[in-house]
Amino acid sequence: MEDDVSEMREPLVGQKILRTEDQTLLRGKATFMDDIPIAKGTLHAAFLRSPHAHARIKGIDATEALKLKGVHAVITGEDIKPYTKPLIVGFANPLDYRGIAMDKVRYVGEPVAIVCATDRYRAEDALKLIKVDYEVLDAVVDPVRACEESAPVLHEAAGSNRVSHRVFNHGEADKVLDAAKNKTQITIRYPRNSVTPMETYGVVAEYKPDTGGYDVTSNFQGPFSVHTVMAIALKIPSAKLRHKSPANSGGSFGSKLTLFPYIVVLCVASRLAGRPLKWIEDRLEHHASSSVAPSRVTTIEAAYDDDGTVNALRMEHYDDHGAHLRAPMPAPIYRMHGLSTNCYTIPNVKVTNNIVLTNKCPTGAVRGFGGPQLYFAIERVMNKVAKELGMDPLALMEKNLIPAGSFPYRAPAGALIDSGDYQQVVKDSVEQGKLDWLRERQKQARAEGKLYGIGFAAAVEPSQSNMGYISTLKTKEEREKAGPKDGAVASCTISVDALGSVNVVGDSTPQGQGHQTALAQIVADELGLKFSDITVNLETDTQKDNWSIAAGNYSCRFSPASTSAAKTAAERVRVKMTKVAGRFLNVPEDDIEFADSMIRSKSNPDNGLEFRRVGGLAHWSPSSLPEGMDPGIREVAYWNAPELTPTTANDEINTSLAYGFAFDFCGVEIDPDTGNVKVDHYVTAHDCGTILNPGLAKGQIRGSFANAIGASLYEEFVYKEDGTFLSGTMADYLIPTAAEAIDPVLVDTVAIPSPFTRLGAKGIAEGNQYTTPVCLANAVADALDYEDVTMPLTPSKVFGWINSGEEMAPPADVEKTEERLSVDFSGDALRGEGETFVPAPREKVWETLLNPKEMAALIPGCRELDKHAEDHFTGTLKMGVGAVRGTFEADIRLRNMRKPESVEISGTLDGSLGVSRGTGWVELDEVEGGTNVRYRYEIHLSGTIASVGGRLLSGAARLLINQFFRALVARAAPDAAPRKGLLGKIRSKFGGNS
Repeated sequence: MEDDVSEMREPLVGQKILRTEDQTLLRGKATFMDDIPIAKGTLHAAFLRSPHAHARIKGIDATEALKLKGVHAVITGEDIKPYTKPLIVGFANPLDYRGIAMDKVRYVGEPVAIVCATDRYRAEDALKLIKVDYEVLDAVVDPVRACEESAPVLHEAAGSNRVSHRVFNHGEADKVLDAAKNKTQITIRYPRNSVTPMETYGVVAEYKPDTGGYDVTSNFQGPFSVHTVMAIALKIPSAKLRHKSPANSGGSFGSKLTLFPYIVVLCVASRLAGRPLKWIEDRLEHHASSSVAPSRVTTIEAAYDDDGTVNALRMEHYDDHGAHLRAPMPAPIYRMHGLSTNCYTIPNVKVTNNIVLTNKCPTGAVRGFGGPQLYFAIERVMNKVAKELGMDPLALMEKNLIPAGSFPYRAPAGALIDSGDYQQVVKDSVEQGKLDWLRERQKQARAEGKLYGIGFAAAVEPSQSNMGYISTLKTKEEREKAGPKDGAVASCTISVDALGSVNVVGDSTPQGQGHQTALAQIVADELGLKFSDITVNLETDTQKDNWSIAAGNYSCRFSPASTSAAKTAAERVRVKMTKVAGRFLNVPEDDIEFADSMIRSKSNPDNGLEFRRVGGLAHWSPSSLPEGMDPGIREVAYWNAPELTPTTANDEINTSLAYGFAFDFCGVEIDPDTGNVKVDHYVTAHDCGTILNPGLAKGQIRGSFANAIGASLYEEFVYKEDGTFLSGTMADYLIPTAAEAIDPVLVDTVAIPSPFTRLGAKGIAEGNQYTTPVCLANAVADALDYEDVTMPLTPSKVFGWINSGEEMAPPADVEKTEERLSVDFSGDALRGEGETFVPAPREKVWETLLNPKEMAALIPGCRELDKHAEDHFTGTLKMGVGAVRGTFEADIRLRNMRKPESVEISGTLDGSLGVSRGTGWVELDEVEGGTNVRYRYEIHLSGTIASVGGRLLSGAARLLINQFFRALVARAAPDAAPRKGLLGKIRSKFGGNS
C-alpha cells in the first residue's frame, strides 16, 4: 500500500509551495546590502554630482573639503583615469566613459568627485565645500533634435549624437508599402520611466595590494558578462576582481544592472584612499543617476488588405540612451529585434535603428527591456488599421495571429518562437474575462454620456536572452571579424555531504522572486526527497562559485535556463548515486528509483537504502564505490540551448530561447471634468509553459501588472529643455501604491511547454510590462476617439485631449488689488509677480534696495554681499527647499536702472545643490503714505534643488518673497505700524498703514 502511495505522490513542481524565503523576510531577519558588517577602518563615500546637464569642467578645488575632520580623500575623474580604461559596450565607438566625469559633465547628477570620510555625514558635509568651476554649454534632450546638425554634441570624439545607425530589411517591406492600396502611419513617443526598488544601490569595495586586485560586495544583479567589462576597465585579470552578493536584495527589476560603473569607480577610490570604501545610494541619487528605460520615438507604417490582413511593417526608432552608453546598452532595441512583428504573421518588416545620446541620465535594463516601446508602437498601429477599416480590433488581431500548430515559428526578423496556442488563450480570455458583458457595459455607459473605452493588446514574451543578440547592431563584416557570439550558458552545482544533506548553488541573483523555492522543488523531485531536505544558496562569490558570463537575474532567464541547469545537475547526482546504490542493492540500474528519501528497487521496494546512507558512502568509504568512480558527490552542470545561434548574414537573430504569450483586454472610464482614467475592468492571460509554482507565477503576474500600472498612469522622468531634471522625489515621480495597484482578472488558460527547455518552462515576469501600457492606451483612444495617445495617462494630459477640439478661452484679466502674489512653475521656469505697499518714501525704498549692506539683510539666508560696481554685487547665501539645504555663491547685476523708479536685476546662484539663473523687474510708484512696489521674476533652476523641489518651489518662493518684503518694510520704515486690509495674513507679515 505504501508503495502505491509513493508512486502516486504528486510532483512538487507544479504545486503551490509556500516560499522558503519568506520566514526570514517577514520576521525582519533578512540580511541586505546595508546590513552586512564591514571591516574596521572602512570609509564611507559620497558623490558630488553635477547640477548642470552639459558643462565643461575647468577646475575642481577640494582644499576646504580636505580640511574637514574625518575626510581622508577627495577623488576626481582625473585621479581615476590612470587606473582605468573606458567601459566598453557591444560595438566599437570613441566614447570615453569611466563612471565619473572627466573633461565634461553631460547630465544632471553625473558624478564629479567622491569624498571618502569616516562616516557618511562628514562626507556629505564635505561635498558642500568642494568648488567646481563650470563652463555651461547648451544641452539637448530630444533624441530626434539631437540628430540634427545644429544640435550640441555631447562627445566631440564621436562627432555626432547618433552613435549607431542600422537599417534591417526582412522581406520586401518597401516594395509592399509602396504598392499598397491601404496603408497607415503613426508616430509614438514612449517616455522615460524606471522602477523603484525598496533597496537602492550598495557597494563595499576594497583594494587588495597583495594581489593587485579588488574585493567587492554589492547588490549587482548581472549579467556577469559585465564582470568582464569591469575587469577590463580596471586593467586587471577578471579572476582578480572578486565579486560577492548578499543573500537578499530589496528589488531591482533591472535597475541594479547599471551599478557596475560605480563598482569600477569605487574600487579605484578605495585604492587611492588606502581603505575599504562603502557607498549606499540615497533616493535622490537613485532617481537622478541610476537607471532608466530608454525613451523612444517610433514612426511605424503598416500596409494591409481590405479584409484586415497586415502585409508589411516599416518602422524607424530613435532610442534615447542619455549621456553615455553603459553595457549592455543599446541592448533593449536589439533584444526585441527578432520579434519586430510581435505575435503576428506579418511577412515583411523593415526596421531602422538610431542609437542617440542626449543630456540625460544614461539608460539601463529596466523591467521589460525594450519590449514596452516596441509593442506599444505595433499594437497602436494595429488598432489604427482596425479603426480605418471599421473593423473590431480584436477581430483584426485574431486574423493576423500566428496560427496554432505552426510552432516552432520563425519570425521574419529571426525569432524562433517555440510553442503556443494563441487562439486558445484569446478564447479563454474572452470567456473568463466576460468580454460580452464588458461590451454591454460600454454601450450602457456611452448611452449615459460617459467616456468609456475598451482596449486590447497582445505580446510575445521572450525569456533567456541569446548573448549574441547585441552583435546584431554590427555589420556582417564586423561580426565576422569579431567572431561568433551566441548562446546563454547557465550553471548549477549540487552536492551531497557526508550525512546525505543536499546543497544547491545556482547562478541566479534573485531580488525576491522565490528562486530558492523553485530550485528546491526541482531537485527534491529528481532525488525523491522532501522539499525541506534541500538547501539552496544563491549568494554569489565569483572566486569560489561556478558562473558564466550569462549568469545573473535578468530578462526572465531563471525559468528557462537556471532551472534547466539545476535539473541537469540533479540528474547527474542521481546517476552517480544510482551506480553506488546498485552495487549494494545488487539490482540493475534501470530497476532503481528515488522516492520517500529512499533509493530502492522498483520491483522490490523493501530492498532499499536511505538516501543519506548512499550519500555518506561516497565520503566515508571511497573504496566501496564502483571502480573508477571519484569519491564524494558534487555535480556541476553547465547548460546551453543549441537553438540560440549567432546572427545570420541577413541580420536575422533568435534573440531568446523561449517565448510565452500574453493577451489582455480592459475597460476604462474617463472623468470628463478631471481627465482621470479609472481602470474599470482588466483581464490578463499568460501562457508561460510549464508552471513551476502557481503561487510564484501569480505573484509575478500581479507584480508586473502593478509595475505596468505605474508606467501607464503615473511614472515619467521629466527633463526641461535645458536638461534640468524635475522628477527627483516621490512627490514628482509618482508610483502606484496598494490603493492604485488593482487586482486584475487572471485567466486560467493553456500552458504549452517549451520544447527547448528542460522543464518546458518559459518566463512570466515581464508580460504585463508589454501589454498593459498599450492596452490602456488603446482603451483611452477608444473612449476619446483620439489618436496621439502618449504615456503616462495623467489626468492633466487626458483632460487636454478631451478638450483638444475646443479653443482655449483667453485668460481673464486679473483684478488688480493693492497687494497680490502669484507663483507659477510651468514650462521651463519658475515665474512670479506681485506687489506690496511700503510705508516709506520712494527714495528711501530705492536706497534700501540697492545698498549692499541693506540688501544682504533683506535677502533670506544671505551671509554677505559685496559691491564691485554700481551695477555688480556678489555674495554668499545659505538656503534650500524643505530638508534640502545648501550654500550658494551669488552674482547679481543691475540693468536698465531708472532711479528711483525701476530696475532690472539679473543674477546667478551656484552651489552644490544646483544652479539658479534668473531675472527680476522692480517698479516703485509713489502713492499716498508711501511706495507701492511691483515686481515680477523668472527663475531657471537645475540640479538637486530643481530635482526635489517641483512640488515645494512655489510655496518656498512665496515664503522667501514674504520674508524679503517683510524685511524691506522693517528696514525702510522701522517705525511703521502694522496694517490690515486685503490678504491680511500676508500683509501682517509685510507691515503697512491701515
